[in-house]
Amino acid sequence: MKQKRIMTIQDLSCFGKCSLTVAHPIMSAMGLEVCPVPTAVLSTHTAGFTDWTFRDLGDDLPAIAEHWKSAGLTFDGVSTGYLGTEAMIGTVADYFQLFPEMVKIVDPVFADNGKLYPAFDMAYAKGVAGLCAKADVIVPNLTEAAFMLGEEYVSEGYDEAYIHALLKRLTGLGCRTAVVTGVRYDKAHQGAVAYDAKTGEYTQYFREHIDVSFHGTGDVFTSALAGAIVLGKSMADALRIAVDYTVDCIKATMPDVKEHWYGVKFEDCLPALIDAVRG
Repeated sequence: MKQKRIMTIQDLSCFGKCSLTVAHPIMSAMGLEVCPVPTAVLSTHTAGFTDWTFRDLGDDLPAIAEHWKSAGLTFDGVSTGYLGTEAMIGTVADYFQLFPEMVKIVDPVFADNGKLYPAFDMAYAKGVAGLCAKADVIVPNLTEAAFMLGEEYVSEGYDEAYIHALLKRLTGLGCRTAVVTGVRYDKAHQGAVAYDAKTGEYTQYFREHIDVSFHGTGDVFTSALAGAIVLGKSMADALRIAVDYTVDCIKATMPDVKEHWYGVKFEDCLPALIDAVRG
Protein backbone atom coordinates (compact mmCIF):
# COMPACT_ATOMS: atom_id res chain seq x y z
CA MET A 1 0.00 0.00 0.00
CA LYS A 2 1.32 3.44 -0.93
CA GLN A 3 2.41 5.49 2.07
CA LYS A 4 0.41 8.67 2.59
CA ARG A 5 2.44 11.89 2.53
CA ILE A 6 1.76 15.03 4.56
CA MET A 7 3.55 18.36 4.74
CA THR A 8 3.42 20.35 7.97
CA ILE A 9 4.08 24.09 7.97
CA GLN A 10 4.99 25.65 11.31
CA ASP A 11 7.92 26.79 13.41
CA LEU A 12 10.62 24.61 14.96
CA SER A 13 11.49 25.10 18.62
CA CYS A 14 14.76 23.29 19.25
CA PHE A 15 13.75 22.72 22.88
CA GLY A 16 10.18 22.37 24.08
CA LYS A 17 7.27 20.18 23.09
CA CYS A 18 5.35 22.10 20.44
CA SER A 19 5.01 22.80 16.71
CA LEU A 20 7.32 20.74 14.47
CA THR A 21 9.00 19.20 17.53
CA VAL A 22 5.81 17.24 18.18
CA ALA A 23 4.13 17.23 14.75
CA HIS A 24 6.89 15.39 12.90
CA PRO A 25 7.33 12.44 15.33
CA ILE A 26 3.61 12.07 16.04
CA MET A 27 2.56 11.88 12.40
CA SER A 28 5.57 9.72 11.52
CA ALA A 29 4.58 7.25 14.23
CA MET A 30 1.10 7.14 12.70
CA GLY A 31 2.68 5.83 9.49
CA LEU A 32 2.74 8.99 7.41
CA GLU A 33 5.64 10.28 5.36
CA VAL A 34 6.13 13.71 6.93
CA CYS A 35 7.65 16.62 5.03
CA PRO A 36 8.37 19.52 7.42
CA VAL A 37 8.35 23.14 6.28
CA PRO A 38 9.88 25.23 9.10
CA THR A 39 8.65 28.82 9.15
CA ALA A 40 11.19 29.83 11.80
CA VAL A 41 13.76 28.28 14.13
CA LEU A 42 13.75 29.14 17.85
CA SER A 43 16.13 27.96 20.55
CA THR A 44 13.13 27.22 22.81
CA HIS A 45 9.43 27.89 22.70
CA THR A 46 8.38 31.23 24.14
CA ALA A 47 6.23 30.12 27.11
CA GLY A 48 8.22 30.33 30.32
CA PHE A 49 11.58 30.96 28.69
CA THR A 50 13.44 34.26 28.23
CA ASP A 51 16.18 35.40 25.86
CA TRP A 52 15.28 32.80 23.26
CA THR A 53 16.72 33.05 19.78
CA PHE A 54 14.57 33.42 16.67
CA ARG A 55 15.34 33.18 12.98
CA ASP A 56 12.61 33.83 10.41
CA LEU A 57 12.76 31.42 7.46
CA GLY A 58 9.89 32.96 5.53
CA ASP A 59 12.06 33.99 2.59
CA ASP A 60 13.00 30.32 2.01
CA LEU A 61 9.48 28.93 1.79
CA PRO A 62 8.51 29.99 -1.77
CA ALA A 63 11.61 28.33 -3.23
CA ILE A 64 10.87 25.11 -1.32
CA ALA A 65 7.36 24.98 -2.77
CA GLU A 66 8.54 25.70 -6.31
CA HIS A 67 11.23 23.03 -6.08
CA TRP A 68 8.74 20.45 -4.83
CA LYS A 69 6.37 21.37 -7.64
CA SER A 70 9.08 21.16 -10.31
CA ALA A 71 10.18 17.80 -8.92
CA GLY A 72 6.65 16.46 -9.43
CA LEU A 73 6.01 15.83 -5.74
CA THR A 74 2.44 15.39 -4.58
CA PHE A 75 0.96 15.44 -1.10
CA ASP A 76 -2.08 13.81 0.43
CA GLY A 77 -2.42 16.49 3.08
CA VAL A 78 -1.00 19.55 4.80
CA SER A 79 -1.28 20.63 8.42
CA THR A 80 -0.44 24.20 9.43
CA GLY A 81 0.28 25.58 12.88
CA TYR A 82 1.91 28.74 14.24
CA LEU A 83 2.76 31.05 11.32
CA GLY A 84 3.60 34.32 13.03
CA THR A 85 3.22 36.98 10.33
CA GLU A 86 0.65 38.09 7.77
CA ALA A 87 3.25 37.54 5.05
CA MET A 88 3.55 33.91 6.11
CA ILE A 89 -0.22 33.51 5.82
CA GLY A 90 0.06 34.54 2.19
CA THR A 91 2.93 32.12 1.62
CA VAL A 92 0.88 29.24 3.00
CA ALA A 93 -2.04 30.23 0.76
CA ASP A 94 0.39 29.93 -2.18
CA TYR A 95 1.27 26.40 -1.04
CA PHE A 96 -2.44 25.55 -1.04
CA GLN A 97 -2.74 26.80 -4.62
CA LEU A 98 0.36 24.96 -5.85
CA PHE A 99 -0.78 21.63 -4.40
CA PRO A 100 -4.59 21.70 -4.70
CA GLU A 101 -4.95 17.92 -4.40
CA MET A 102 -4.01 17.78 -0.71
CA VAL A 103 -6.41 17.89 2.25
CA LYS A 104 -5.78 21.26 3.89
CA ILE A 105 -5.96 21.35 7.69
CA VAL A 106 -5.44 24.72 9.44
CA ASP A 107 -4.91 25.26 13.15
CA PRO A 108 -5.17 29.06 13.59
CA VAL A 109 -2.82 29.28 16.63
CA PHE A 110 -3.08 32.96 17.51
CA ALA A 111 -5.15 33.24 20.71
CA ASP A 112 -6.41 31.46 23.82
CA ASN A 113 -8.30 32.16 27.04
CA GLY A 114 -10.04 35.17 25.54
CA LYS A 115 -6.86 36.97 24.48
CA LEU A 116 -4.66 37.30 21.41
CA TYR A 117 -1.11 36.05 21.81
CA PRO A 118 1.23 39.04 22.42
CA ALA A 119 2.65 39.12 18.88
CA PHE A 120 -0.75 39.32 17.13
CA ASP A 121 -3.50 41.83 16.42
CA MET A 122 -6.93 41.75 14.81
CA ALA A 123 -5.42 42.20 11.34
CA TYR A 124 -3.59 38.91 11.82
CA ALA A 125 -6.78 37.23 13.06
CA LYS A 126 -8.56 38.45 9.92
CA GLY A 127 -5.73 37.10 7.78
CA VAL A 128 -5.96 33.68 9.39
CA ALA A 129 -9.72 33.70 8.85
CA GLY A 130 -9.00 34.24 5.16
CA LEU A 131 -6.64 31.26 5.16
CA CYS A 132 -9.32 29.16 6.89
CA ALA A 133 -11.63 29.99 3.98
CA LYS A 134 -9.20 28.09 1.72
CA ALA A 135 -8.92 25.08 4.06
CA ASP A 136 -10.87 21.83 4.15
CA VAL A 137 -10.68 21.44 7.93
CA ILE A 138 -10.03 24.14 10.53
CA VAL A 139 -9.21 23.50 14.20
CA PRO A 140 -9.70 26.68 16.29
CA ASN A 141 -10.21 26.88 20.02
CA LEU A 142 -13.14 28.93 21.34
CA THR A 143 -11.08 32.13 21.54
CA GLU A 144 -9.81 31.86 17.97
CA ALA A 145 -13.30 31.05 16.73
CA ALA A 146 -14.68 34.20 18.35
CA PHE A 147 -11.94 36.46 16.98
CA MET A 148 -12.20 35.08 13.44
CA LEU A 149 -15.97 35.58 13.47
CA GLY A 150 -15.78 39.02 15.09
CA GLU A 151 -17.87 37.86 18.01
CA GLU A 152 -17.68 38.08 21.79
CA TYR A 153 -15.70 35.27 23.41
CA VAL A 154 -17.85 32.98 25.55
CA SER A 155 -15.77 30.96 28.01
CA GLU A 156 -18.45 29.10 29.98
CA GLY A 157 -22.15 28.58 30.43
CA TYR A 158 -22.71 27.61 26.80
CA ASP A 159 -24.61 24.54 25.66
CA GLU A 160 -24.62 22.18 22.69
CA ALA A 161 -26.88 24.44 20.66
CA TYR A 162 -24.41 27.31 21.03
CA ILE A 163 -21.44 25.19 19.90
CA HIS A 164 -23.38 23.78 16.96
CA ALA A 165 -24.36 27.27 15.81
CA LEU A 166 -20.77 28.45 16.26
CA LEU A 167 -19.49 25.61 14.09
CA LYS A 168 -21.97 26.49 11.35
CA ARG A 169 -20.76 30.08 11.38
CA LEU A 170 -17.16 28.88 11.17
CA THR A 171 -17.86 26.80 8.07
CA GLY A 172 -19.44 29.96 6.68
CA LEU A 173 -15.86 31.26 6.38
CA GLY A 174 -15.45 28.83 3.49
CA CYS A 175 -14.12 25.55 4.89
CA ARG A 176 -16.06 22.31 4.69
CA THR A 177 -15.41 21.11 8.25
CA ALA A 178 -14.82 23.02 11.47
CA VAL A 179 -13.53 21.43 14.67
CA VAL A 180 -13.72 23.43 17.90
CA THR A 181 -11.38 22.33 20.68
CA GLY A 182 -11.51 22.85 24.43
CA VAL A 183 -15.30 22.40 24.62
CA ARG A 184 -16.70 21.87 28.14
CA TYR A 185 -20.43 21.42 28.68
CA ASP A 186 -19.76 20.58 32.33
CA LYS A 187 -16.84 20.81 34.76
CA ALA A 188 -15.93 17.13 34.53
CA HIS A 189 -15.41 16.66 30.80
CA GLN A 190 -13.56 18.33 27.94
CA GLY A 191 -13.25 17.51 24.26
CA ALA A 192 -13.82 18.58 20.68
CA VAL A 193 -16.86 18.98 18.43
CA ALA A 194 -16.87 18.92 14.61
CA TYR A 195 -19.36 19.95 11.94
CA ASP A 196 -19.33 18.89 8.29
CA ALA A 197 -21.16 21.52 6.26
CA LYS A 198 -21.60 19.18 3.28
CA THR A 199 -23.33 16.39 5.19
CA GLY A 200 -24.76 18.49 8.02
CA GLU A 201 -23.32 16.01 10.51
CA TYR A 202 -22.03 16.89 13.98
CA THR A 203 -19.44 14.71 15.70
CA GLN A 204 -18.05 14.98 19.20
CA TYR A 205 -15.79 13.18 21.63
CA PHE A 206 -15.07 13.93 25.28
CA ARG A 207 -12.75 12.71 28.02
CA GLU A 208 -12.26 13.70 31.63
CA HIS A 209 -11.15 17.28 32.23
CA ILE A 210 -7.70 17.55 33.84
CA ASP A 211 -7.21 20.88 35.58
CA VAL A 212 -3.68 21.62 34.38
CA SER A 213 -2.18 23.53 31.46
CA PHE A 214 0.80 22.40 29.37
CA HIS A 215 2.28 24.32 26.48
CA GLY A 216 1.89 22.52 23.15
CA THR A 217 -1.11 20.29 23.85
CA GLY A 218 -3.00 22.00 21.02
CA ASP A 219 -0.20 21.04 18.65
CA VAL A 220 -0.31 17.46 19.94
CA PHE A 221 -4.06 17.32 19.32
CA THR A 222 -3.92 18.82 15.83
CA SER A 223 -1.01 16.58 14.80
CA ALA A 224 -2.93 13.44 15.80
CA LEU A 225 -6.16 14.73 14.24
CA ALA A 226 -4.50 15.70 10.96
CA GLY A 227 -2.66 12.39 10.79
CA ALA A 228 -5.87 10.45 11.29
CA ILE A 229 -7.74 12.50 8.67
CA VAL A 230 -5.03 12.07 6.03
CA LEU A 231 -4.95 8.34 6.78
CA GLY A 232 -8.63 8.24 5.82
CA LYS A 233 -10.18 7.84 9.25
CA SER A 234 -13.74 9.03 9.80
CA MET A 235 -14.15 12.24 11.79
CA ALA A 236 -15.54 10.24 14.69
CA ASP A 237 -12.42 8.07 14.77
CA ALA A 238 -10.11 11.05 14.20
CA LEU A 239 -11.60 12.95 17.16
CA ARG A 240 -11.38 9.88 19.38
CA ILE A 241 -7.76 9.23 18.44
CA ALA A 242 -6.72 12.87 18.92
CA VAL A 243 -8.57 13.50 22.18
CA ASP A 244 -7.50 10.19 23.73
CA TYR A 245 -3.87 10.75 22.75
CA THR A 246 -3.82 14.31 24.11
CA VAL A 247 -5.37 13.29 27.43
CA ASP A 248 -3.03 10.30 27.72
CA CYS A 249 -0.02 12.60 27.15
CA ILE A 250 -1.20 14.96 29.89
CA LYS A 251 -1.79 12.11 32.33
CA ALA A 252 1.63 10.61 31.55
CA THR A 253 3.28 13.93 32.42
CA MET A 254 1.38 14.69 35.64
CA PRO A 255 3.69 12.67 37.96
CA ASP A 256 6.63 14.79 36.74
CA VAL A 257 4.83 18.09 36.20
CA LYS A 258 7.34 20.26 38.10
CA GLU A 259 10.33 19.05 36.11
CA HIS A 260 8.49 18.69 32.81
CA TRP A 261 6.50 21.94 32.90
CA TYR A 262 7.55 22.94 29.36
CA GLY A 263 5.46 20.27 27.58
CA VAL A 264 3.93 16.83 27.72
CA LYS A 265 5.71 13.50 27.46
CA PHE A 266 4.13 12.69 24.12
CA GLU A 267 6.86 10.15 23.34
CA ASP A 268 5.74 7.82 26.15
CA CYS A 269 2.27 7.57 24.62
CA LEU A 270 3.24 6.90 21.00
CA PRO A 271 2.76 3.10 21.30
CA ALA A 272 -0.87 3.62 22.31
CA LEU A 273 -1.36 6.07 19.44
CA ILE A 274 0.04 3.54 16.96
CA ASP A 275 -2.34 0.90 18.32
CA ALA A 276 -5.29 3.32 18.02
CA VAL A 277 -4.46 4.08 14.40
CA ARG A 278 -4.14 0.40 13.51
CA GLY A 279 -7.23 -0.63 15.46
